[in-house]
Parts: sequence; structure tokens; C-alpha cells
Amino acid sequence: MSTTNPLRAYIAVTAAYWAFMLSDGALRMLVLLHFNALGFSPIQLAYLFLLYEIAGIITNLTAGWLAARFGLAATLYAGLALQIAALAALAQLDPNWTIAASVVFVMAVQGASGVAKDLAKMSSKSAVKLLAPAQEGALFRWVAALTGSKNAVKGAGFFLGAALLALTGFQGAVWGMAGVLAAILLAVILFLPEGLPGRMKGADAWGGWRSHDPRVNRLSLARMFLFGARDVWFVVGIPIYFQAVLSDGTTEGRREAFFLVGGFMALWIILYGAVQAFAPRLLGARGQSEADITQKAIFWSGVLVPIPFLLALAAYLAGAPAAWLTSTLVAGLLIFGFVFAINSSVHSYLILAFGASERITRDVGFYYMANAAGRLIGTLLSGLSFQLGGLPLCLATAGLMALASWLAARRLAPA
Repeated sequence: MSTTNPLRAYIAVTAAYWAFMLSDGALRMLVLLHFNALGFSPIQLAYLFLLYEIAGIITNLTAGWLAARFGLAATLYAGLALQIAALAALAQLDPNWTIAASVVFVMAVQGASGVAKDLAKMSSKSAVKLLAPAQEGALFRWVAALTGSKNAVKGAGFFLGAALLALTGFQGAVWGMAGVLAAILLAVILFLPEGLPGRMKGADAWGGWRSHDPRVNRLSLARMFLFGARDVWFVVGIPIYFQAVLSDGTTEGRREAFFLVGGFMALWIILYGAVQAFAPRLLGARGQSEADITQKAIFWSGVLVPIPFLLALAAYLAGAPAAWLTSTLVAGLLIFGFVFAINSSVHSYLILAFGASERITRDVGFYYMANAAGRLIGTLLSGLSFQLGGLPLCLATAGLMALASWLAARRLAPA
């Protein structure tokens, strides 16, 4: 069923996705900084996010089929509602629990949040394929606007999470986000137009998880390693390194570090989102064929590879925290973010261009399953590599993941 007002549906879907990603970014920063302040080790911090990513893998394998069966609006509502429930559960965390009990509890809550995120993401991205106008270049522009704006909002969420933790404490921040998200869910239910497409015919079968198009499978492999390359340093390594450098160990010093670390992570995500949104213009994509944009995906995958290796070398040569190293890391990670954003935006276009309309929710679900798998691998390696070899090993591991992404992307080229 086609909607009578595609633009209105697109705006409603985008607004719902914004609200979700604001809470998602804030929750990640809340959990990371709160439990780091409680004395959790890097590998224990990584454990807190593992079930979040595992849940994403499982969700994406089934969410596409669920959306095709029940409609995109149903899965979007389910994602928002589940995130509210996860926040309410997290507010029940007792500081008197043992570390082991806290880790298990937060892992479970993060798992529910991971399911919620991927329901919302799959619903929003699939809707763009079905709502975008047929004009040349419209699909790239619409998906770039959704993805770029979403990441800018998520970046604001990182800062919001750090600020709420410093100003209201952990429980106050969690309850506040749950209340706001509940209000937004109600508004979306009231204002989302009827007829949002995505439901398949009743006779349509499951049809398997992997796509029938090998390009979708190859792109998914490149996506997995791309996001692994980011999360290896993004989840644990860099935030904990910066917090150690910026905090003087006092309560006031830790609070100031919360703002600075959260501010940097927010800035990185916001700039990343801005580059994603403008990627079609930056690449001169108007009028270019799908094959041309595929070649750009291969080229920009290669550009990313040397950046984390050079940062790893700088960290190794420094040997210990130093002012020049911190400045180098900030500059280098911003460059990484620019190139990463170009890659991510091109991938987001290609999955919708490659995916067949009649099974778009399942192709997108498989693609984002690979995305979640990359984040899972990156999350685990972030804590493990930082604990075993500090920042140099953490960044070098990111370089290896970027190299693997480039090798996978090369297989997208026509034979």
C-alpha cells in the first residue's frame, strides 16, 4: 500500500528516528562514563555493550521479515516502546550490587536497547527506499539526509548523556530520557500518516536471511569491517584515554572530564553526520550512475586505511600521554570521521540501490545485521586491545579492520 503523502511520512519517520538516536547516544555515554567512574576495567566496560550488539545481530536477521509481515509503522513503534522499557529498567540499578551483578544486569538492559535500536533503524531506512521520489539522485539525497541528520542528533545525545550525568546523576538522567521518549512515541503514533508502506503480501515466504543479490552480501561484509574499524577505538579506547588525561582524580575534575569527553564524542558524531548529509554534493553524485558510485565506495574505503595506522604509530612513539599526542589524536580522529562518513553514506545509498523493493526490509535487515556484527567485534576488540596493548594496539587493530573493509569493498567492482 502506498502512502498518500510520502513527504509527510518521511518527516514523521525521520523525527521518530531522531528522538530514538538522541536517547541512544545519551544512554551509551551515561553507561560508559558512570561505570568507568565506578572503577570498571576497559574489558568490563566493553562487556556492558556486548549484548547490545549481539541483540542487534539477532534483531536484524528477523526484523526485516517482521516489518514485511506487520508493516514498518509497527516495528518503528515497537522500537521506541522497547527503548522506554529499557531506560525504566536501567533506573532500577542498585549501586550496592556487586560488580558482577551490575555487569549482568546492565548487559541485559543494553541487550533490550540493542533490539530497540535496530527495529527503529531498519524501519526508518527501509521506509526511505519505498518513499523516495523516482527522480534521478533522489534516493541518495533522501537517505543521506536521514542518515546524516540522525548521526548529528546522536552526537548531541553523547553530550546530553555526559551533561545529564554531571548535573542530575545517573538515575535522574535515565528517568528524564524515558519520560521524553514516551511523549515522543505518543506524538509519532498520533501524527504518523496511515498507509506507511512495507507490508508484504500474505503469501510471501520467509525466503532466507541472505540476499539473493551477491552485491548486497559483499557490501554487508565491507560494512561489518568498516564499523568494526570505528568501534575498536570509539567504544572504550579513546573515551577512557581522554578521561584519564583530562581528569585530575578529584570529583570536580571527573565532572569536568565528563563534559570534555562527552563534548568531543558529540562533536565527532555531529561532524560525521554533517558530512554524511552532504556526501551527495561532496561526491558530485547528481547524474552519476550506480556503477560510478560503487567505484567511489571502493576508492574511499582505501583512503580510510592509513589513518588509524598513522595514529597508532604516533601513540607508540609518544609512549605516554602528552599534549602533542592528544592534539594529534583529535585532529587525526576528525579526519578519520570525515572519510568514515563518506564511506558510510555511500554504503547507505548502495544498500537501498542494490536491494530489491519487494524484499527491501529483509535486504536492509541483513545489511544492518552485518553492521551490528562489526560493532560487536569492534566493541570486544576495543576493550581487549586497550587492556592488552594500550592505545597503540587499539588504533592498530582499527587499521586492520579498515584494511579488511577495503578488501571486501573491492569485490563490488564489476568483473
